[in-house]
Amino acid sequence: MERGKRRLKRLRERRMKAVALFKQGERQATVAHILRVSKQSVSEWWLAWHNGDTRALNGATEAGRKPRLQPEQLAVVERELLRGATAHGYSGDLWTLPRVAKLIGSLTDVHYHPGHVWRIMKKMGWSLQRPTLRAKERDEGKIQQWKEETWPEVKKKPNSGGHG
Repeated sequence: MERGKRRLKRLRERRMKAVALFKQGERQATVAHILRVSKQSVSEWWLAWHNGDTRALNGATEAGRKPRLQPEQLAVVERELLRGATAHGYSGDLWTLPRVAKLIGSLTDVHYHPGHVWRIMKKMGWSLQRPTLRAKERDEGKIQQWKEETWPEVKKKPNSGGHG
C-alpha cells in the first residue's frame, strides 16, 4: 500500500475511534485529549457523526494532486521511448530528462520541467542508466601518463598552517 494511502487509512481509523468514543458518551474535549487532536477537528467529526454524514467521516479516498498524464498517455510515451532517441531525431540513443520532457510535451501536450520528468520515468518503471560504452576519443595511454606524472604534481599536500 502506498504511503499516502496508509496515511489516509490511519486518519480514517482515528475518526472512527472518535465516533466510538462519542457513542460511549465521551465529551468532545476528552476525545480531543485522548486522540491528541485539536478540539476543532473533534467538533467537526462530532457534527458529521451527529448528522449521519458517514462520507465526511470516511474522508478522502486519495491523497495529492491527480496525475496530469493518463495511463493511456503514459503507454504512448513509453512506446516512443522504447523506439529510442535516434528514432526521434537525436544524434545519440541516450534519453536525457530534457529530451524526455520534450517528447512528453510533443506527444501529449502536457509539459513538464525536465527536473520533474524523473518522477514520471520512475512511475513507468524506468531507472537512471549510465552509458556502457566509453568515449571513442578515450586514450588509455594518455590517461595512465596523467595519473603517473601529472597527478602527483598537482596533488596538494596539507599545509602546516592548519587551514584546509
